[in-house]
Amino acid sequence: MKSGSLCLLCKGSRNLCGNKTCPLLANYAMKLQMKNSVGTDFFGPCTSLFVGRSGYPNVFIGPVAAIDPETAPVADQPDAWFGQDYSKVIELRSMLLRSKYRQGIRSYSRFVEDNRLLAMAERPTDVEMMFKSKPSMDMRFSDVVQPMGPSAMLDRMTVTENIKIDRRVEYIVSDNLKAAEASIKLYENNQDIYKITNILSSGALGKDKKMVPTRWSITAVDDMIFKEVVKKVKDYPSVGEFLVYSSKYLDNHFEILLMPGNWEFENFEAWAPGSIWAQSAKEIQIVEEYEPYHGRKKYAEKQAGGYYAARLGIAEGLNEMKRQARIVSFREISEGYTIPMGVWVVRETVRNAFKNPPEKFASLDSALRHIRMKLKIPLKNYRIQSRILQQRTIFDF
Repeated sequence: MKSGSLCLLCKGSRNLCGNKTCPLLANYAMKLQMKNSVGTDFFGPCTSLFVGRSGYPNVFIGPVAAIDPETAPVADQPDAWFGQDYSKVIELRSMLLRSKYRQGIRSYSRFVEDNRLLAMAERPTDVEMMFKSKPSMDMRFSDVVQPMGPSAMLDRMTVTENIKIDRRVEYIVSDNLKAAEASIKLYENNQDIYKITNILSSGALGKDKKMVPTRWSITAVDDMIFKEVVKKVKDYPSVGEFLVYSSKYLDNHFEILLMPGNWEFENFEAWAPGSIWAQSAKEIQIVEEYEPYHGRKKYAEKQAGGYYAARLGIAEGLNEMKRQARIVSFREISEGYTIPMGVWVVRETVRNAFKNPPEKFASLDSALRHIRMKLKIPLKNYRIQSRILQQRTIFDF
């Protein structure tokens, strides 16, 4: 059954999609709550910066601020959301107000400079904003970016308190490094992926100091950090047995197979009919992307940001283990995934997999028998497309 038909049959009361509460009703309730609480002026904590891509290189940028100050510490921290259901995430994100002001990506205006400082801030910083009209209450959902709440065209903005920036961040940003080098240094200094993405978007990194649309910076940071992490991974010894890591969240199910050998990565995405990107499909859609030991040169068009988010999470897991491996990652997306939440779902679900002990097997066949029982789709459907599973090495027996 298509997701639209499921919603029509359910009407928010029968939990047919598997969610405890209806995400669509949660969105509607938030709109009603905010309609009379946000006007043409606003005062509150800025949690992040958003840079749009429409009209590039002249784009909309502006602070994203928490309507409810109590949510500010976690409103832009997807690594703190794992385990929350659809409705909770939508509720959290709907209480963020996005401001928009058109600027060139190489602008050095006072407004742009203030936004760069806000992006680097150690904690949410109070701002005062005046809008040209009342904010639009529509929620926006994306396959890459976290859900976005109400938005409004900005007339003017004032930062109303001193912006506190971590000294390590300030030092790295002022060091005039290339964007990749600076991103890696920030990561090595315990800045999370989401913070680095925000700083890159602001235009604070790189020698030419240009802003990067948030959608692009998410995948760019995943890619840049991965390339540094995987260098370390390739210096580690191989895993000595077959390991299977599992994780489920928001109707996304991962089975991650680690096999003895040098780094090699294959990622499957299988979309059920009725899931968000397979609304009209009559059969399960399986998409594969592959990367050999020496890396890939072409963008992963078939999976886009999801590929880079999964690859980073797996590389981080191997780095913690101090091992390398050949990897086949199976991601199955069920029909309950009816609203896109962004690639953070992929990244955090993969990271969660490595927080739990793996299942261990002495042979490839025994590992695949285990995986076969946990996947909804017949394993043969994957094997006929797989470049790694069609290989046979001495370790597989």
